[in-house]
Amino acid sequence: MFYQVLKYVLLGPLLRLLFRPRVAGVEHIPEEGAAIVAGNHLSFSDHFLMPVVLSRRITFLAKQEYFTGPGLKGRLTAAFFRSAGQIPVDRSGKEAGQAAIREGLGVLGRGELLGIYPEGTRSHDGRLYKGKVGVAVMALRAGVPVVPCAMVGTFEIQPPGRVVPRVRRVTVRFGEPLDFSRYDGMAGEKAVVRAVTDEIMYAIMRLSGQEYVDAYAAEVKAAEAAARRGGGGDGPAAR
Repeated sequence: MFYQVLKYVLLGPLLRLLFRPRVAGVEHIPEEGAAIVAGNHLSFSDHFLMPVVLSRRITFLAKQEYFTGPGLKGRLTAAFFRSAGQIPVDRSGKEAGQAAIREGLGVLGRGELLGIYPEGTRSHDGRLYKGKVGVAVMALRAGVPVVPCAMVGTFEIQPPGRVVPRVRRVTVRFGEPLDFSRYDGMAGEKAVVRAVTDEIMYAIMRLSGQEYVDAYAAEVKAAEAAARRGGGGDGPAAR
């Protein structure tokens, strides 16, 4: 109930007024039934601007840190994400990936839309990074289509570290659903899930026009941070 209030009364109209999102390909979102919407992740604003252009409710797997922050800000953030129906996922430890997959399959099992950012974290430089295979595992196990999505302009309005977004127009593009039924029963094959993930990322890249980096974003961030601590400056470490 609160999700609908946020989308149609409290937050949605304001977002539409401020950012005037252009939308392309929304007809590719199934009108009913389970599906995965897999997008690039450029900004904290992505969590709000993608759902506001969809007529169907979408549930994201959100990092647990959004639910455990300290102080008043942390409590308000946690309350907001819970009220919006988002699911916290612990990304640390060996079982983190399996926990995320279980939660995602639960959403799909209810015939709902599941939103996923396959990169696993926000891009720190606006480029598109290698996808993690959880999206492929869920698509294959649930037997659902994957709709690629590209957020365009959200990095410019709110790059990582910026609290208040700039007021500029953004674009949300959805591509044709990707059908992986040819791989039915092969969710446990490493080569298959890698190939499926790469196909999804290629579709996102074509929609977004981003430069692609064949490395995980978290690893590149860590390498660049280590280089800076070691006196390497702000150069393009690990690129």
